[in-house]
Amino acid sequence: MVEFDDGNSITQLQRKKAHALIRDISLWWSCTPMEATKEITKMMFRSNEPSLHADMFSLSDCDRTTARLYITYLIDFCVLHGVPTRDKLYEVCEDMEKYVWACLMTKTCCVCGLPHADLHHVDAIGSGRNRNHVLQIGMPALSLCRRHHMQSHALGQQSFLDRYHLTPLPITDEIGKIYNLSNANLGG
Repeated sequence: MVEFDDGNSITQLQRKKAHALIRDISLWWSCTPMEATKEITKMMFRSNEPSLHADMFSLSDCDRTTARLYITYLIDFCVLHGVPTRDKLYEVCEDMEKYVWACLMTKTCCVCGLPHADLHHVDAIGSGRNRNHVLQIGMPALSLCRRHHMQSHALGQQSFLDRYHLTPLPITDEIGKIYNLSNANLGG
């Protein structure tokens, strides 16, 4: 994917989000100084997004697209490594679908960040629909801990999604394998 400078400078809110995530990663990395954490994560981000920039970028004056991609990278890092954060990641993410994907792939609750989350089917399975016989590929899903899974049923799906501004993603073969869905559920 090739990204270009969008001509718009980073927003104050984006800068605040990036610094909050850097602070959390810094604390998680045994209190690595924030400036060192910022430089290390920027280097890791650049190696992950080689088409984006050949040079370092600054959070004081980069463009909004670079800021959005960097924030998304920091959130992915936090989800992948279980970094505890002060802010809820769903509240600071700038790419909800990428965040939900990362949570699904790591079995992390996309509301509270707890590990070992369940696969939550937005279109309920059970109650007459035998999960062992239902083709689940393409069904919208989230990764939710037991508490938030129960809350989604209590509030109703749309109210729950609206409350947390979540966007469910369709189950793919890759997601199905993470949650040990049978071949019958995957269409194979």
